[in-house]
Amino acid sequence: MELKQHLRLTQQLVMTPQLQQAIRLLQLSRLELIDEVRKELDNNPVLSDEESGDMRSRGGGEPADVPPAEVRQQNTHDQPVYDASQQNEDRSATEQATREVDWEKFLENRTLQQPASTSRSGFEELPPIEQNLTKPSSLHDHLLWQLQMSDFTDVERKFAELIIGNLDDKGYLDLEGIERPDGSRTPDLTIDDLAEEAGLHPDDAPLVLEMIQNFDPIGVAARDLRECLLIQAKALGYEDDDNEVIIITHHIKHLEKHNYQAIAREMKIPIEDVYEAAKEIQNFESRPARNFSDQDERSIGITPDVYVIKDGEELRVLDNDRGIQRLFINETLTKRLMQDPSAKEFIGEKLRNAQWLIRAIEQRRKTIIRVAECIVDKQRPFFEKGVAHLKPMILRDVAESVGMHESTISRVTTNKYMHTPQGLFELKYFFNSSIRRVANEDIASESVKQAIKKIIENEDKASPMSDQAIVERLAKEEGIKIARRTVAKYREMLGILASSKRKRLF
Repeated sequence: MELKQHLRLTQQLVMTPQLQQAIRLLQLSRLELIDEVRKELDNNPVLSDEESGDMRSRGGGEPADVPPAEVRQQNTHDQPVYDASQQNEDRSATEQATREVDWEKFLENRTLQQPASTSRSGFEELPPIEQNLTKPSSLHDHLLWQLQMSDFTDVERKFAELIIGNLDDKGYLDLEGIERPDGSRTPDLTIDDLAEEAGLHPDDAPLVLEMIQNFDPIGVAARDLRECLLIQAKALGYEDDDNEVIIITHHIKHLEKHNYQAIAREMKIPIEDVYEAAKEIQNFESRPARNFSDQDERSIGITPDVYVIKDGEELRVLDNDRGIQRLFINETLTKRLMQDPSAKEFIGEKLRNAQWLIRAIEQRRKTIIRVAECIVDKQRPFFEKGVAHLKPMILRDVAESVGMHESTISRVTTNKYMHTPQGLFELKYFFNSSIRRVANEDIASESVKQAIKKIIENEDKASPMSDQAIVERLAKEEGIKIARRTVAKYREMLGILASSKRKRLF
């Protein structure tokens, strides 16, 4: 063994902190970006927002957030900051130039700039409309309100709160174990376990549970569909020997499949009586939580990142920067700190970080606009005519057009939304696999889903179409060649039941 020296020339891609920050900002959603900007304002003293008054846009010339000429990168507006190869080529020169900037002179020059007017209209001072909306109560709140109005002991109330806290989104009592991070599952719970935790005697637990199940909505906290329907039947005065109760208790599986002949044969009653009982059962609620939601869907809104506006025959893409604070240099505080020689290095580092952040946010905006414009150009028939004219498109198509990597396009289109004349869509919505047509050009998979949905909506409800019949209808009317299993997959994705469960006899 011996020690030797070797000279070797290699190329290596280095992810600088600035490049990592730019990539991270690119994949953030709008709300996450707003939160990130607020954090940076708290952590970096040289940063300021538009409302602080320390730095505002100039009346003319360059915007205030553009770095001085000494620290600008060439082709900043043409080449994305997320291009790793270009970033590594310019990194050394940029960092050297940044370190050599005379920050005192930079701040002095910006002080001479005239601030723009900051007049505000009266409408901007009004509270947002969301504050004036009434919020419907969730099922959890609705049940707790009834619990407070009921006559329960402290122990019974604690047990009832545990029951209410274990309801799923359908309103059923879910005591199944949950999956741990390591893949194992916690053991399933029982009513006795909840009673023991609340300090309630096990013999009293079923009575308290029954009282909760008779809260509004009737049937809440049931453990399965059979119990839910039985609770409602008994609340309506049905007896144990009534056909409705017998069918729910012993023939629920046949009822779900509309197999009324089997029910009549096993119960030895006329099929007309089964029909009458089934009609009554259809009036029951199978999902007690149907009219309740943990989220207020009426006041939840998605703020689009870009708008697509039709201007004559042209489609224009506009960015939406409302709500996102613009960042500027806090000159007043920076000048004061620069007077301390020991703080110059600290302030210089913070100024460099501020410039990188401002540049990364601006480049993020431009990248989203470029990708959105490419999508509009390739999917123009969709914006003019609707979903039926959506074209097949993959990430590679856009990546090649805008000169970026597919991973960059994936980050740009994640959690970013576009407001269009056809509605509000996530950017990822426009990327679809292709389905081969018999004669014409290929069609997007999303268009096929909508075609299937339209066929099912217009079918005879008394005689629903099978998946194979839908395949034949698509081939005959739309020229779409598709397998039966693909129709089944798309139907399930749309939340549409099979033909046997869609059949309506009444």
